[in-house]
Amino acid sequence: MDLKLADAKKIIEHTLAEQAKNKFKPMAVVVLGAAGTIRASESQDGTSLLRPKVAHGKAHGAISLGIGSRALFERAKVEPFFVQAVNGLCDGALVPVAGGVLVKNSDGEIVGAVGVTGDTSDADEKCAVAGIEAAGFVADTGG
Repeated sequence: MDLKLADAKKIIEHTLAEQAKNKFKPMAVVVLGAAGTIRASESQDGTSLLRPKVAHGKAHGAISLGIGSRALFERAKVEPFFVQAVNGLCDGALVPVAGGVLVKNSDGEIVGAVGVTGDTSDADEKCAVAGIEAAGFVADTGG
C-alpha cells in the first residue's frame, strides 16, 4: 500500500497546523510514498532555500532504512562510518536528525515517510507526528 495524494495533503495540512499552534519557525514538509517517491511537498513563506531538500533528506533516510531519522541520529553516534557510507549510497540525500518520521497504517505496514524542517529538530518531529496522527496514520519516530 502507498499513501494517496489526498492523505499526503492531509498530513501536510495538519503538520502546518501544529507549526502554527506552537508558533514554530516557518517549515518545509515533504511526504514520500512507500517507494520513496514524492507524494506532496510544501514550504511556508519565510523558509530558506535548502529547507525542502533537508525535509526530503529526513524523509528519504527514514523510508530508505525503515527507521525514523531520530534513530538514524542515534545510530550515527555509535556507527558514524555506517551512516556516512549509507549517505554516500544515497548521493548525500540522507539527513540523520529528528524530523523524518515513518508513516504506518493500522496494520503496522510502512506506507510512507514525512520529513519536516524549519525549527529545532524536536519541534520538526513534533509537527510531523501530529500531522501523521491527525490524518489517521501511525507515526514511528524510531526513538
